[in-house]
Amino acid sequence: MNALKQLPALTLSCPRVWDTLVDQLRTAVTKAGFCDVVLGLSGGIDSALVATLAVDAFGAEHVHGVLMPSSFSSQGSVTDALSLASNLGISTNLISIVPMYEAFITTLAPHFQGTERDITEENLQARIRGTLLMAFSNKFDYFVLATGNRSEALAGYATLHGDMVGGYAPIGTLYKTHVYELARWKNDTAQRPVIPQDSIDKEPSAELSVGQLDRHALPPYDVLDAIYYYIIDKGETAEQLISEGFSREDVENAVNRQEKSSFKRTYAAPSPKLDIYQK
Repeated sequence: MNALKQLPALTLSCPRVWDTLVDQLRTAVTKAGFCDVVLGLSGGIDSALVATLAVDAFGAEHVHGVLMPSSFSSQGSVTDALSLASNLGISTNLISIVPMYEAFITTLAPHFQGTERDITEENLQARIRGTLLMAFSNKFDYFVLATGNRSEALAGYATLHGDMVGGYAPIGTLYKTHVYELARWKNDTAQRPVIPQDSIDKEPSAELSVGQLDRHALPPYDVLDAIYYYIIDKGETAEQLISEGFSREDVENAVNRQEKSSFKRTYAAPSPKLDIYQK
């Protein structure tokens, strides 16, 4: 693929982008009348970056993480989340969703008889987690932060009323490629690294089924992000990108997903306004 068609790096914009994300996060939450925030900690890069932004915005004592492993969660989903929480000094609650998930499966079994396991059972897990986060919000007056990024939103790779739950999405404007770049920059410039290296290095996965990886459904994020950037932000056509070296399969996958998932974005939490992707 033509090197010119990579998503441009943030490079020197990282400090400005970070400060903008922190300032807009603080404004959104305080304007809503909240002092504390809560988010799901999965051990992955997205929730790690959101938690780190939240600590810079509100202080560690006002940030609360909830770990909600399932039978499909890797051990690293818990250990990496706990390492992050320890580095940041934030409080955590650990709740296995296995009993709740099994209760749903048992209740629905007579109604789903004769069907195969599919995305229904995967999304149940995300929706259980969303419900738990809203319970913490109601009980303790916490503002729920959504942890999705722009790549997932455009591709519709998120569960409505599940991992999309929340009143604000601090990294919802950032492509996944830039999530990684910002996380590395934060670790490099902090007095000591706060985001666990394993959270940065591990292959992205929703961990909703055995062996599930993001790349099984999506093009690699550097490819996906470049496709969306040049089509959405720069106004190029799908055929232009294909002629410039992108595979037709990847481009059509990305475009079809964006078109079919537009209804989800109607319900997505608001995200920061950034000028880094303007035409």
